[in-house]
Amino acid sequence: MTIRLYNTPNKHIDDFAPIKPGQVLMYSCGPTVYDHPHIGNWSAYIYWDTLVRILNLDGYDVKRVINITDVGHLTSDADEGDDKLEKGAKREGKTAWEVAEYYTASFMKGFESLNLVKPEYFPKATDYIEEQLESVRQLKTKGYTYQISDGIYYDTSKFPTYADFANLQLDDQRAGARVDYNPEKKNPSDFALWKFTRFGQKRDMEWETPVDLTEDGINRMGFPGWAIECSAMAMKLLGNTIDIHTGGIDHIPIHHTNEIAQSEAVTGVKLANYWLHNNHLKVDGTKISKSLGNGYTLENLSDRGFSPLDFRMLILQGHFRNEGNFTFDALQAARNRRLNWLNIAAIRHQIHDTLENDNENYINNETVPMHVTNQAIIDAISNDLGTPEALRVVDEIFSHMLQVDLAEINRQTFVRLLETIDELLGIELIDNSPDIDDDAKQLIIERNNARNNKDWQLSDKLRDKLATKNITLRDTASGVIWEYRY
Repeated sequence: MTIRLYNTPNKHIDDFAPIKPGQVLMYSCGPTVYDHPHIGNWSAYIYWDTLVRILNLDGYDVKRVINITDVGHLTSDADEGDDKLEKGAKREGKTAWEVAEYYTASFMKGFESLNLVKPEYFPKATDYIEEQLESVRQLKTKGYTYQISDGIYYDTSKFPTYADFANLQLDDQRAGARVDYNPEKKNPSDFALWKFTRFGQKRDMEWETPVDLTEDGINRMGFPGWAIECSAMAMKLLGNTIDIHTGGIDHIPIHHTNEIAQSEAVTGVKLANYWLHNNHLKVDGTKISKSLGNGYTLENLSDRGFSPLDFRMLILQGHFRNEGNFTFDALQAARNRRLNWLNIAAIRHQIHDTLENDNENYINNETVPMHVTNQAIIDAISNDLGTPEALRVVDEIFSHMLQVDLAEINRQTFVRLLETIDELLGIELIDNSPDIDDDAKQLIIERNNARNNKDWQLSDKLRDKLATKNITLRDTASGVIWEYRY
């Protein structure tokens, strides 16, 4: 299998080749735990989950980090404003540590409900303060830092390729065009490695600033900059160069550009060989924002009767590099699609292995083995995480299954197909489509007998009885298929 991925720096789809055969080192930008993640946040994790799944299917051992930002992410990308955790603490009347703990738990709950593959590491930024300080120390030793009144900054002019990753036009950039301008900074693009606690302020999360990192030798309390956290944790847990780094397109011009500059200045080697970025998810064609109240959470969707897996299906219907659009009508359509798939998955309980092979399954009036469909799904995901094409292939085979005699379907091959769908798309078709109980099966037999005897009154009565068990019947040319009524 050849996995091909769109690599942001190259701007084209490349064949994936890992640093070490059989292993993939992967870093995914994680949540800032000051509030519940909204659906735009979750879309990224669903896309990168698909990446992990296809890598695993291809036999790779994926060593992955998803960081937990529990300090240092300010409300402005210009290293200004309040720390989002401290802001959350004021909002809720708790300490920043309590806010971080609560919303980390919320993230983990949502992560599990979406059936996302857990990474090897979920490191918290506050657990890696010493590693972050050591990175700042190395940058200072190499001449990349300078100090101003509010912290220690990275001098981007010392890193010649700083603008390359995001194609930034620094020479033409008006001060403050990209971020709010701080007149003390040497360059508008310079960023904080370590921020000082404001004079007269006591923060919930602050650490002593080592005097050897400062230029004036004064003892101060402080906290890390947002970008230095990711660099320090990636280097500590994965090494100096990793295979894949993922994040949103909004990370390209600042956060990931800064990560590259500081990491490569420390190590002298490339930070990541492949950079993957997902596009934004809008709501009703509008950017998600708190002022509009459209930052729906998984809990909001659940309150309206939707499963996290319904939302997962919706996201998989779009490609990660295309802008998505969430509407409740689209979510309902995704739910209908998923429930239809569940009922087709339940057909495995209603067929038996009477065929020696699966050559009697039909697609487009041509005899095509079901294992070809299985491979088509794998090929779609292997080609730049082509989930829309994978879903189209599944719809096609499922549609045609309803048009053929059940005796023509090889059960073992069908189950293998369902296993591939679950393994790559994470929809949990097998786990959520159990067999019906023996009482229901007996009622179906009795109804079939009543129909054969043209006892329509009894047939209807038995159908109604099945309905009380949330079971409906589909009369087809090849017989009766039972389905769940969800």
